[in-house]
Amino acid sequence: MLEIIGHEVVSCRRCPRLVAYRENVARVKRRAYRDEDYWGRPVPGFGDAGARLLIVGLAPAAHGANRTGRMFTGDRSGDWLYRALHDTGFASQAHSVSRFDGLVLRDAFISAAVRCAPPDNKPSRDEMAACRGYLERELAVLSGVQVVVALGRIAFDTYLGILQDRGVIGSRTAFPFAHGAEHALHPVLLASYHPSQQNTSTGRLTAPMLLSVFSRARGILAAS
Repeated sequence: MLEIIGHEVVSCRRCPRLVAYRENVARVKRRAYRDEDYWGRPVPGFGDAGARLLIVGLAPAAHGANRTGRMFTGDRSGDWLYRALHDTGFASQAHSVSRFDGLVLRDAFISAAVRCAPPDNKPSRDEMAACRGYLERELAVLSGVQVVVALGRIAFDTYLGILQDRGVIGSRTAFPFAHGAEHALHPVLLASYHPSQQNTSTGRLTAPMLLSVFSRARGILAAS
């Protein structure tokens, strides 16, 4: 079923602005990658179908996943994320440069609130709404998930919005976002700042801070 959802994601053309942007980036390219073939399409989820950990990000980076075709692959955000996942046993290696580089996720699955690279990393409300169904369907298939890590406020709010519409929670205001916040839902919800270059270069998010979130996720799973 995850494979079917993935195929539908890749062929999606619901949002004209995002379609135009992702395809233009793939056509023009960044100079450093001018000899590469960009993916230039929506990016499907990636990981272990039996995962107990679900990681929800924001959206593909224009010259990261929009280039490589795999979540958090080929950019600095991925460098930070996969290092933390490797250190906590969720990833087979600490680096990710290509969807063909052999990286395997163990007991983890990576998804996103939006599947196309948005201009300035800012999808519109309508674009987020149009894309949310893919995450909802993945959640239904990933029945073994016990911990959700939301990377950034948009991912956090998107996930809570799904829970609210399902009647699991009454209001999102009861679940504030903060780095390291833990909410006793089922699955347990952990919040983290997004490992964007803006956050990591300014020191708002450090490697130990990110590692602590996934160490906590590992601890919850070990105790379950």
